Amino acid sequence: MKKNAIRMVAALGAFSASGIAVAHTGSHEVSGFFSGITHPLMGLDHLAVILAVGLWLGVSARRQAPLLMSVFLAVMAMGAAAGAAGLALPGIETGIAASLLMAGLLVASLARLPMHASLVLVAAFALFNGAAHGSEMPVSATPLLYGAGMLLSTALLQLAGIGLGQLAQRVRAEWLLRGAGIVGGGFGAWLLLGA
Repeated sequence: MKKNAIRMVAALGAFSASGIAVAHTGSHEVSGFFSGITHPLMGLDHLAVILAVGLWLGVSARRQAPLLMSVFLAVMAMGAAAGAAGLALPGIETGIAASLLMAGLLVASLARLPMHASLVLVAAFALFNGAAHGSEMPVSATPLLYGAGMLLSTALLQLAGIGLGQLAQRVRAEWLLRGAGIVGGGFGAWLLLGA
């Protein structure tokens, strides 16, 4: 059991070692599939929200995780399309920070919510993240390629979060989940103070 806990800490450490960067600086070139894949990885805010939602789904909604993940991806795609079309969602950065705070609290408390509440939260988290991705996509980008890359990267990150959440429960490392939730929620609160 101690060996599995060490593996969990190592895996979470690897995910958090992506470097602190906010994805909305406009400092990286965006053009197609590869840029879509890397965009969620370039900002710690996006990375943390996506992983936190995955952890929460892995812990709280095992049977519903595929449906909730699909809703996240679909709403994220709609938000990205709206953002790319120039439809501004007010308070995007605040919404992302609030999403991270809430997702962190859900993980820290190992919350199990009714399905309809989970759907609403997952959709809200996805909408803000998707709108940010879409609004950052320059006119020169190929929207379908960029969007496909973004969705693939997001799906893989969420699957990793779901897997880590389920593994932590299986090896009875809920303390690690609670700690990750507190860190994620704290980061979200810190971002809210600056938003």
